[in-house]
Order: sequence, then C-alpha cells, then structure tokens
Amino acid sequence: MPKAWWLLALPFVAGAFLPLQAGINGQLAKQISSVMCAALVSFAVGTVALLAVVLVQRELPTLDALKGLSWWQWGGGLLGAVFIATAAFAAPRIGALLFMTLVLAGQLSMALMLDHFGWAGFREAPISAGKLAGLALIIGGVWLIRRG
Repeated sequence: MPKAWWLLALPFVAGAFLPLQAGINGQLAKQISSVMCAALVSFAVGTVALLAVVLVQRELPTLDALKGLSWWQWGGGLLGAVFIATAAFAAPRIGALLFMTLVLAGQLSMALMLDHFGWAGFREAPISAGKLAGLALIIGGVWLIRRG
C-alpha cells in the first residue's frame, strides 16, 4: 500500500458517490419536472460549496491567470453539466448499475485515448493488448448487465 493510501481511497469514494448523485438528481428532476433545471440546481449547490471552500482557502485566481487560459480549459464545467443532465435523465430510466457500467466504459475508453496521446496534460502511455482486453471485458460487462 502506498504511503498516501488516501490517494487511492479518495477516487474510490468519489466514484461511489456517482450513482448516488445520479439518483438524487433524477429524483430532483422528477420533483421539479425538468432535467435541465435539476442539473442547474445541482451545479448551483456545488458552485456555492466550492466558492465557500475557495474563499476560506483564499485561493482566488488572478484576472491575468484567467485571461491566460486556453479555450479548451473552460470546457470542464460544460462537460460536467452534460454528465449531470445525462445522469438525471438516463439513470432513473435504465437503472443505477447499467448507467454506471456505461459511464465506466465511456470513462475508460476516453482514458485510454488520453493516456495514449498524452492529451489534456496526461503523461503518454501507449495502448497495449492488455489495456484493450481490459476495456473489452468492461464492454462485455455492459452487455451482460443489459441482458440480465
């Protein structure tokens, strides 16, 4: 076990929160009769929470730092909004297990490409037969869960 065991525990816990978040947002969308408004409420609550943490830590970026960002660096929030809206819409309709298995397959497919090409600041790590086999097993898992 690495010295910083929490570096392994933290992504595990964050990952465990994803299906819970999808369910909560799905119920929110049902209650307020709008997937997009549910995503907006979810992001608003998250924004307030992050703003509070940033203000407490006094880590506000400078205007120059914000001006120096590339166009694609602004896209993370947009991608998060797409995920939240998709989760609020799809998860209640297809179930938590199938939803999360599809999310995992999508995440791993993109991760394989990001690592292979070194995109978005990731270190380059070429695609290998073992990595492709692991991804194929995940995709096989999607098929088995869908059949089940």
